Amino acid sequence: MLRAVVMFASLLIAMSPVHAATPALTVDDELAGALTAGGKAVYSLDLGSEYVVYGAAIQKSVDCIITVTGPDRAEVGVFDVSGEGPDYFQFQSTVEGSYEITITPFEDGAGEFSIVVHMAEALAEDPEGKVDQMMVRYANESTPGAIIAVIDGGEVSFEKAYGMANLSHGIPLATTTITNIGSTSKQFTAFAINLLAQEGKLSIDDDVRKYLPEVPDFGETVTIGHLLSHTSGYREFLNGIAMGGRMLDEGDYIDRDEILALVVRQPELQNSPGAEWNYCNTGYSLLALIIERVSEQDFGVWMKENVFDPVGMKHTQVRMHRSSIIKNSAQGYVAFQSLGFHEVPDISASAGAGGIYTTVADLALWMKNLHTGEVGGKEVIERMTTAYVLTDGEESSYGMGLALDEFQGLRRIQHGGADSAHRASFIYFPEIDKGVITLSNNGSFSSRNANKVVEAFFAEYLTPVETVAEAEAEFDAANYEPEEFDELIGRFELEGIPIILTFTREGEIFYCEATGQAKTTIVPTADLEFNIEVANAAINFHRGDDGEVSSLTLHQGGGLTGHRMAGEAWAPDAAEMATYTGRYFSQELEAFYEIVLEDSGLVLKHRRFNDSKLKIKKTDIFTAGFPLAELSFVRSDEGLLTGFEASNGRTRGILFERVD
Repeated sequence: MLRAVVMFASLLIAMSPVHAATPALTVDDELAGALTAGGKAVYSLDLGSEYVVYGAAIQKSVDCIITVTGPDRAEVGVFDVSGEGPDYFQFQSTVEGSYEITITPFEDGAGEFSIVVHMAEALAEDPEGKVDQMMVRYANESTPGAIIAVIDGGEVSFEKAYGMANLSHGIPLATTTITNIGSTSKQFTAFAINLLAQEGKLSIDDDVRKYLPEVPDFGETVTIGHLLSHTSGYREFLNGIAMGGRMLDEGDYIDRDEILALVVRQPELQNSPGAEWNYCNTGYSLLALIIERVSEQDFGVWMKENVFDPVGMKHTQVRMHRSSIIKNSAQGYVAFQSLGFHEVPDISASAGAGGIYTTVADLALWMKNLHTGEVGGKEVIERMTTAYVLTDGEESSYGMGLALDEFQGLRRIQHGGADSAHRASFIYFPEIDKGVITLSNNGSFSSRNANKVVEAFFAEYLTPVETVAEAEAEFDAANYEPEEFDELIGRFELEGIPIILTFTREGEIFYCEATGQAKTTIVPTADLEFNIEVANAAINFHRGDDGEVSSLTLHQGGGLTGHRMAGEAWAPDAAEMATYTGRYFSQELEAFYEIVLEDSGLVLKHRRFNDSKLKIKKTDIFTAGFPLAELSFVRSDEGLLTGFEASNGRTRGILFERVD
């Protein structure tokens, strides 16, 4: 996706059982409430099995966290998106009984709120009805919405639009509305490169510097294939520009020349080419530039003449400049606290990595071409849908502009997309020649909705997810002794991202807390295995040859390894903290940050961003909020602090030197 944000899970909160009588919720009956610091308000909702519930907590003067628990006291979901205005919740019951909806304040806040349930009805039996229920939040005249389409054999078998395309002019979304598909565009850029290679105008194995001689020689050859597979070692330009002080969510402009300039100023590669998969919009922006230099045509013009028109995609174009007018297109919106929705401009300079506007009908034609290879040939499609093999022999889950995996037993070819306020999902199952497309102009629209559409329409082809492994079938959580958890208590640092997981126990309740987030309960499912149910994640602890538990794997959309951190957490006093204060400058980003000491804690300051408190990760390493996720301080041979290296997910190790 064009926007890069690395997160462990939504903000979570643990609850204690409530035994007192609770107010009952009924549909469309709004109840007023108030919270004190550390307090909570609990409501009950009687539901049958497989009921769909949709409602909201209206935050009037307190930031609320909404936690739903079932009759068995298991957490069903935790919802906390905004700090003001409505926070929506939507869930599906699994068993008949009384469900509790608990409202707690964020960070011991206090104030007034109200709560209302807008819908509580039995799950629809037909797939169309299930999609309608899923989309109830967007199906009104005051909300930017989404278009849902199901594709069968290259033909649209179901399509429906929900919500508004333009709130200013009261224009509803239609199935023919043109929208920005963000990073879903990458497959078209990859296809274009392969067409040029097929014509002999370039080679996938060519050195990037053959076409972009401005790029430094980093001592290792970066090829066009490395750009296509996200293994180049170039820094992610969106993260880098944000770290330099640009506010993309506020519409700051980026020129295409700036992307190349960032690569030119990069002092070294982040990884050896081909050795590491690291999603990188920079590579696809450079591919667009290569296409222009090879073809001697504007990227958007070449794409129309050589890709879109041959496939029959008559309503598709690259928006080369965000001020260009695209008729019948949807305006993008994000929710801004209690002020409602705000218009947000597209990310500029996204051509190649994003920037394509299209319709579900045109994307259905493209999906058909992935099956037939009528344009470009099946050999090109095969290359694009074959996983890239890293230098260590491991396969990535990415081909060329397309992600490759399995979904409930079916091979899946897919790519999501996110511009500033547009969201897209493109999912194709080649074994059954069917797929799902979702297009949205609402920044809060979740990519998980596309999977729900798949489950609704293609249930007969899917293998049900086994919720209990064979080993778990013989495991009874009721017999798990709390003391068994004590050997797992401690801190584990995840590889590659600035997050530490801390495990604690309070009596018979086990907790996991991620850096910068509230702790949540975890439930044993097998020996050394636990579920984080509200985050749809699981943790496996691993015992070493010495019998000690020294590592873990976090399963959440993939596997992340974590290693136990030795000793107690580093706790410097105020005097030691003061040694980190000062002004720091990055030559690479041409940007300043200042670190000051406030109330015995360090605060990171930038002229354009809100102050960010630095949180201790370990000695000389701190975490902060976006855009500097982690600061690793650098010392001279004499032990003096000379600067810090800043990282933010896809962009790592940018040096900020101390200048005072």
